[in-house]
Parts: sequence; structure tokens; C-alpha cells
Amino acid sequence: MQKKYKHLSLEERIAIEHGLKQGFSFKRIARSIGRSTTTITREILKNSCAKQSGAFGSPFNDCENRFGCTLKLLCDEQDCRRKKCAGCKLCASQCPFYSKQSCTLLKEVPYTCNGCKQKHKCTLEKFVYSAKKADSIYRNNLVESRNGINMSIQELARIDAIVSPLVKQGQSPYVIWENHKDELMLDSKTIYKYIKLGLFSASPLDLQRMVKMRPRKKKKSIKIEPACRVGRTYRDYLSFVVENPDTPIVQMDTLIGKRGGAEPVLLTLHFVQAELMVAFLCKDNTAKSAYDVFEYLYSLLGAKTFKRLFPVILTDNGSEFSNPSALELDSSGQRRTRMFYCDPNSSWQKGALETNHSLLRLVIPKGTSLSPYRQRDFDLLLSHVNSYARKKLNGKTPIAMFSYIYEEPWILDKLHQKLIEPDSVVLNPSLLKR
Repeated sequence: MQKKYKHLSLEERIAIEHGLKQGFSFKRIARSIGRSTTTITREILKNSCAKQSGAFGSPFNDCENRFGCTLKLLCDEQDCRRKKCAGCKLCASQCPFYSKQSCTLLKEVPYTCNGCKQKHKCTLEKFVYSAKKADSIYRNNLVESRNGINMSIQELARIDAIVSPLVKQGQSPYVIWENHKDELMLDSKTIYKYIKLGLFSASPLDLQRMVKMRPRKKKKSIKIEPACRVGRTYRDYLSFVVENPDTPIVQMDTLIGKRGGAEPVLLTLHFVQAELMVAFLCKDNTAKSAYDVFEYLYSLLGAKTFKRLFPVILTDNGSEFSNPSALELDSSGQRRTRMFYCDPNSSWQKGALETNHSLLRLVIPKGTSLSPYRQRDFDLLLSHVNSYARKKLNGKTPIAMFSYIYEEPWILDKLHQKLIEPDSVVLNPSLLKR
């Protein structure tokens, strides 16, 4: 008989770990604790942890060229006693010929290394299921907000690789779920939700019936998943600022016009030191839109200038910022910025940006749709806002302060920011009146 309660206990997780070590099938493990096979599969996929450990007498090394490699002294340590770099755990970070190798057995059941007889000889990255760690993760999630997307970035990418190509072929999320339910571990409603949030490569317009449906009743907004905040909390931000006091900070948010329906939004970036803000019109409020803005800026400014302008970004917990790795890393996996999140319901922690939003509201009152406007309208609006003298800057304008800090005039030109004469600054709806 199946158990009535929903969550796995520590004793059940210990039984799962024991079963994996003994090489039992998922079906046998499920039968032994009175659970479904799907529950066991989901538990293992969700709570197995990566472990970069070597083998007996050999350090961790997952380069596919490690066996025939004869390279020496890649790190320029002349007193290094190793005969070749392949025997060093720093090899991957130093070698230009590094090529990651993953164990192909991890793509099949049981998806872990717990029962592998070759584990003591393997120097590749391992995935291990630990009952104590899995139970600790579960209990930590209980005290976190339930509004989050309860999924890691890696798991989201795995599911995206299954769902998005089929959606673009014209299949509905229900049919995809029906044919791949054991791989997805999600219900069809959740797949619909993730597509609408822009967390997948497929967009809502790729859904056959989405454009024909009338807008549904607005539900409670989905906030960022707890896992994304690990190492990126406001407390982590404060610690970073103490250790790096001279690092420029940029605050980020979205400004919403009219609520409901497929309404565009403004993604705003505020340079705290210069009090200068730029804004970008997005067709919707999704993670994909935020990613597109970052890719545009990275291409527009170049890698070196982007990293200098945006070394640290502080933002809120909106779903549009729910994929921090995509924003922090470029297409080659190199870090281009570092993101931190304010505490929930604590917009005052990025108060400089919120103050500047109030200036935007003088021209675009709250509740006004952004649909009639184009990017050039907001470039003009921000030029007026950034040409407005601030007491905090001793009577200087944000544009003047930004020019003093960064010196290169071409940056402001690329951002379409122009200095407006003091008596020509307009901060009321007549500025964008059509």
C-alpha cells in the first residue's frame, strides 16, 4: 500500500542510498519503502550532488586528453615536483587544450556513482546521492519561500533541451509531457508556466494555441528560486562591498506600465556612483528579455567596457532575474558581472534606483501602458532625467558625473544619452506627448 503522506523521510532517504549502493533497481527501491518509481527517480535527480574528487593516488582531472598528455609547468611554478601537469588538480584552469569529459553512465539509470565499482579508479566528476545531504536540502527548502521555481539552473537546462525543440515543432506541452513524463518530472501545467515566464528557449508565441487564448485571471507572481540566491543574498552583497569598497555598483529593476496582458516593461540599470540611469524597452517581463538586454549591451560596449561598467549588479527577486548564471556569464562561460539579490520585500536596499524611478513616473504615470512608446522615446526621457542636477552630486548632473568617472565620451553616445540644457529639461508627460 502506498503511503498517504507526500514528503520523504530521512529513513526513506537512507533506504534509497543503501539501495543505490547495493545496485538495486529504482523499482525495487520504490517497492521496499512503499513509494512510486517516479518519486525515487525525481529524488535522485534532484538531490544528487556533484563531487570533484580524484582516485586513489590521482587528483581530480576530467580532461579527455589526460592520459596521453605530456605538458609540464603550465602554471610557471619552477619548483613544481610533478612530472606532468595531468597529475595536478589545477590542470583544467591552466591548460589551453583542456576538454571536459563526463561519464556517459551518468546519463542512464541510476544517474549516480553510488554503486559504481570503478569509482575508486575514476578521476572524473562524480554525482553522489547522500541521504543526509538530501534531507538537509529538503528541510532548508521548507523554510524558504514557496513562490520560487524549485529547480536548479542545470536541471532547468536539461528540461529545456527536451521541451523547447518539440514546442517549436508544434507539439503542445501536454503531448510532450505525456511522451516524456519520466524524464521531465514535471506536470504539463508547470511546463506551460515556465514557457510563459521565459525560462525556456521556446517562447509563448511558439505555442499553437497561446495567441488564441483570452488573458487568464492574474495569479500571484512567481519569484526567484531559493537556489539562485545561494551566495547572492543581500548579506553576501554587504560582505562583498566591505572586501571590495572601490567596486562600482549598478542597481537593476523593471518598471511596469499597465498591468495585465502581454504588456512591455522597462528594464532599468542605475549607476549608483554617478546617479545615472539607462532603460531598455522589453516586449515582456521574462528572464529571456533580461538576457537579451545583457547580450545587446555586451555586444554594444565590448567585453572589456561591459565588465568595467557592470562589475556588480544588485537587483530584486522578480522572475525576470531568475537565471543569474545566464546574466553573469557570457557565451563562452567567462564571468562578465556578479549578481546579488535584495531581501524579499526590501526595495529600500536599492533605494537609489527607486528614487530615480519616481522621476520616470513624473513623465509616465503609474498604470500608463508602455505600448505606444519606442526605445528612442525612453532614450530621450532618460537624457532629460540624467541632465537633471542633483543635490547629492553637489549640483552636478548624472551625465557630468558619469563623464568625470569614466571619461570616454563614446560610452554615453553608445547608450544614447545626451546632455540637455538646464532650462530645457522637461519632467512631465508633455515630454513624450504624441
